[in-house]
Amino acid sequence: MGAFFRVRRDGRGVTVGMQGMNTIIEKAIQTPYGLSHEELVALLALDETDELFQAAYQLKCRTIGKTVSLRGLVELGNQCAKNCYYCGIRRGNANVRRYRLEEDDVVRMARWCFDARYGSVVLQAGEIESEAHTAYIERILRRIRAFGGDAFGITLSLGEQTEEVYRRWREAGAHRYLLRIECSVPALYAKLHPADHSHARRVECIRTLKRLGYQTGSGVMSGLPGQTLDDLASDIEFYHAMDLDMIGMGPYLPHQETPLGRDIALTPEYAAAQLKIGLKMIAVTRLYLHDVNIAATTALQALDDRGREMGLLAGANVMMPNVTDVQYRKNYQLYENKPCLEEHSGQCRNCLNARVLSIGETINWGLRGDSKHYREQGNG
Repeated sequence: MGAFFRVRRDGRGVTVGMQGMNTIIEKAIQTPYGLSHEELVALLALDETDELFQAAYQLKCRTIGKTVSLRGLVELGNQCAKNCYYCGIRRGNANVRRYRLEEDDVVRMARWCFDARYGSVVLQAGEIESEAHTAYIERILRRIRAFGGDAFGITLSLGEQTEEVYRRWREAGAHRYLLRIECSVPALYAKLHPADHSHARRVECIRTLKRLGYQTGSGVMSGLPGQTLDDLASDIEFYHAMDLDMIGMGPYLPHQETPLGRDIALTPEYAAAQLKIGLKMIAVTRLYLHDVNIAATTALQALDDRGREMGLLAGANVMMPNVTDVQYRKNYQLYENKPCLEEHSGQCRNCLNARVLSIGETINWGLRGDSKHYREQGNG
């Protein structure tokens, strides 16, 4: 489990023999949401993970197919009103060169995704609440919708906003929204954020997004200092409780210019432990939720060159290649060791296709890749 995780002192749910573990895995395959909290902890505590990953991958193939959906990622800007203790673009980091893309550039990058048949684009930025920012996003959405129509998916990852702002963006053309909770356990959340950051408000924003008809996603960091497997099991249960359609989560990676990461070295041992727990979270989430979209995030590749492929083989079905112009990428580093900072979009497309084919999967070229969970609830 690595030196950065603590299990419950009573060992609850951890001391399970292999025969019992196989029974738990079979139960998970047959019944979504069928595992107890203790059984989730037991799966997350596994040291030998081959059977776990194979079961999650087989379930992914059965429910989603042997296909990968792409979302081209455009990093609109790194200005942020938040001051989270783990994030490299936090408000308090004076060493970041701040930027915001021009509208024409954002639309051009989104158009590249459309022409490259990615099927979907993600617009991501630091968290800002202002009328000027709201209108900026609204104009961009309408311009993308003009050439992409309903066939081209648009995901937003722009943080906490009011219900009115979320409604305006939905009406302007956004289909999906990713609002990561980062940690669903309030006590740990409080340790990762200043006092003016509200766990309750973030949860309420997720509920609002669901109510407005977005395909709604969230996610957490795994391997946080002080985090337990019990906490991570609670995170997976949170996904179900919030009825999420998509999950974007990854292992915590330190940034030396943050309060949380300044004393953590990204040693090979640390990287191996973080990669392992990140992959286990993908697998156990797939086994518990079955039909949601789960991303193999860039953070996995930061820990291992084939980390994203490993994520797919552990049950993920979405990848988010960065299509932001190369000159901006070094200024949008939430964590250190971020890969592909110098790889332009055309190179990335060819590389991704080869990597996906190498593990026996295919890419959903030209398709939005909507969440099956969302569709089967009677949504469009």
